[in-house]
Amino acid sequence: MINARLTLDRDFTIDEVDQRIFGSFVEHMGRAVYSGIYEPEHGKADDMGFRRDVIDLVRELRVPIVRYPGGNFVSGYNWEDGVGPVEKRPKRLDLAWKSLEPNLVGTNEFVEWAKRVDSEPMLAVNLGTRGIDAARNLLEYCNHASGTYWSDLRRSHGYDDPHGVKVWCLGNEMDGPWQMGHKTAEEYARVAHETAKMMKLVDPKVELVVCGSSNAHMPTFPEWEARVLEECYEHVDYISLHSYYENADDDTGSFLARSLDMDKFIRSVVAICDYIKAKKRSNRTIHLSFDEWNVWNHSRWNREKGEIEPWSFAPSLIEDAYTLQDALLVGCLLITLLNHADRVKIACQAQLVNVIAPIMTEKGGAAWRQTIFYPFHHASRYGTGTVLRSAIHCPVYDTRDFGPVPLLEATAILDSSNGELTIFAVNRSQSDELSLECELRAISGVRILEHIVLDHGDRKAINTKENPDNVKPHNANGGKLDKNTLHVTLPRLSWNVIRMALGS
Repeated sequence: MINARLTLDRDFTIDEVDQRIFGSFVEHMGRAVYSGIYEPEHGKADDMGFRRDVIDLVRELRVPIVRYPGGNFVSGYNWEDGVGPVEKRPKRLDLAWKSLEPNLVGTNEFVEWAKRVDSEPMLAVNLGTRGIDAARNLLEYCNHASGTYWSDLRRSHGYDDPHGVKVWCLGNEMDGPWQMGHKTAEEYARVAHETAKMMKLVDPKVELVVCGSSNAHMPTFPEWEARVLEECYEHVDYISLHSYYENADDDTGSFLARSLDMDKFIRSVVAICDYIKAKKRSNRTIHLSFDEWNVWNHSRWNREKGEIEPWSFAPSLIEDAYTLQDALLVGCLLITLLNHADRVKIACQAQLVNVIAPIMTEKGGAAWRQTIFYPFHHASRYGTGTVLRSAIHCPVYDTRDFGPVPLLEATAILDSSNGELTIFAVNRSQSDELSLECELRAISGVRILEHIVLDHGDRKAINTKENPDNVKPHNANGGKLDKNTLHVTLPRLSWNVIRMALGS
């Protein structure tokens, strides 16, 4: 048994959680849209062709914002193809994923789907093959009430009320050579600056996300961020971060420590934002939108590329089957995002359905929860309130990639409005239970509501259509309070949610 200590004080806080930190992402890629969220031939399809079983699971996840329509897809997308009568919409070659795009789902359909899952849309504009004019026209189509060409066109398509889309992404991963319309930092900075100006003239209330580096290992990072922000600082509200993690060489210890890489990435981008703020003598603070993050087995995807039939409709792309250890890293990544609640205000797990997703579907058949569904569900459900600063003292273990790493990853959320204190914790130990002692300072009269555990005897256990509940959370017995000190045992390789009710 390993001993660890966690100290919490209600007066030492990070910030209130912006619930948009529990966002997700739907791209026109693989089966994310077609046979994912949309399958009109399915027995559970609703009046618009959306799968009601998927809608129910997304509601269960409690996703407050969903980014759409890409991703790499958006850099070659003509938004006009996806509005108006469906029978008149053109079929296009999607160069990003070498697929056929029939445009059966477009802007209006997605906005309506978002309403049905109790979410809001986060739309991206094409700054790859398109530019300023297409972006401002799409914004006018979505958000202007009436009396102009584009707003009246929306009304003619059956949507009298404006969509009121609040958050917009200025392109996607424009630093990447793989991107259609790839740009240098200088080229992108100028077009993003002018697009932001134009969009805020159309609707001053919108919040704009400018593209940061597509990952922290790009040769242009962090100079890209500095150059782009120097140009756009006064016209944008967020800068994006993207990062995916895999366990290519089956090194569980290093894999479960990859949240340290996310932490370093966030701290680096915050430093760049604040440097440009100081340089410009600005009173504005740029926040972060970590709008693509997840576990993604890149090595397997690279092998599968050659097996995909070019220009097929909705091929099966990167449908990773997630293990228990993948779920544990997702838990660590969620904890990291919460521990940066003062600067990370939006985050989108990529993606939502089928494509590296917490929800899987069979065409014409069932939908089920992957292992990574559960940490996300718990965090979005119970991660409301103010993040407390956690002082952690615990043993470390040696890793090849990160050196010594704490066995315990944890954060705590104090929700005064609901009268709850919630601790999220991951025990990274592959061999030992962890005895956690948590001192609650200036937090009195609490009682334990429940201790939820996600674990399994096999770290590579997955959920499948045939066995969808192979890995699922359970309530643990035990845990006690001795005055203001919590004592609880965390099983080896486990995700834990300890919920406590606050005293009056």
